[in-house]
Amino acid sequence: MDENNITEDNRPEYAKKRVFIPIITTVVFVVCLIFYSIHNCFYKSTDDAFVEGHIITVSPRIQGQVISLKIDDNMEVKKGDLLLEIDPNDYKARLNQSKSKLDEAKASFQFAKNETEKSNVEFNFAKDDYTRYSKMFEKGIASKQEYDLSKTKYETSKLNLESKKKRLDETESFVKRLEAEVEENNLNLSYTKIYALQDGLITNKSVEEGNFVQVGAPLFSIVPKQMWVVANYKETQIANMKKGQKVKIKIDAYPSKKFEGEIESIQMATGAKASLFPPENAVGSYVKIVQRVPVKIIFKEDISKYNIVPGMSCVPEVKIK
Repeated sequence: MDENNITEDNRPEYAKKRVFIPIITTVVFVVCLIFYSIHNCFYKSTDDAFVEGHIITVSPRIQGQVISLKIDDNMEVKKGDLLLEIDPNDYKARLNQSKSKLDEAKASFQFAKNETEKSNVEFNFAKDDYTRYSKMFEKGIASKQEYDLSKTKYETSKLNLESKKKRLDETESFVKRLEAEVEENNLNLSYTKIYALQDGLITNKSVEEGNFVQVGAPLFSIVPKQMWVVANYKETQIANMKKGQKVKIKIDAYPSKKFEGEIESIQMATGAKASLFPPENAVGSYVKIVQRVPVKIIFKEDISKYNIVPGMSCVPEVKIK
């Protein structure tokens, strides 16, 4: 067939496809681009987001041997449950010993107090006697010997009273110190039992019955069921974000489920600025890097029936308009 005689009606089918395929592809690309641009105007998402939660590390305040362990891995506990008990015998002995010392010190204090009161009576009597003999000596009624004797008794009783008061103060201080010791030993005895401070699940358990534990050594952790999401959005994405905006959360473990969420707060510093070693941008050559701002997102639905734990990856999508 002569190529010059090919018309629209008799043009080969493949030639028509070669014309329409680029057109259709371009139209689809433009539509997708428009849809993507519109979507970005109303929604902001990031894959730099993770599920977070409180992890309470439990450590003993005293050292000793574990004689009772009432927990196991991934076990659910309630606030106030007894979790672990350390051998209390040494701490009971110390408490009883400090109580005995305190009783003795209180008896000594009472004796010193009585002696001080007695010395105070003697001092007042000697003082009045000295005052009376001083006036009589000035009028010539009393002799010099009687005056000197009353003066000596007054000065002696005064020194004796000061000594007894000093002894009373020392005894009182000793009593207070022993009372503090008794209180400390009483607290140490109470520390032999470790209770759950919150509801949650046991994790990272590293202690067994019979172990000798040290002060401050991590024994296990309690993870409460309350979870939230920390999404690290680019600084170019947060201009229109604010507290209370709705969020759709897609967790990698549940790809077909979108959880309802809400922005609770936006951190008042970028992740780099809040780090332990923030970058020194004024040193050396500077390369601009888009910073990320952590945004806290809370779940607005019950997630207790899902296996969602801290550290899981997710993709939150915030509706900003």
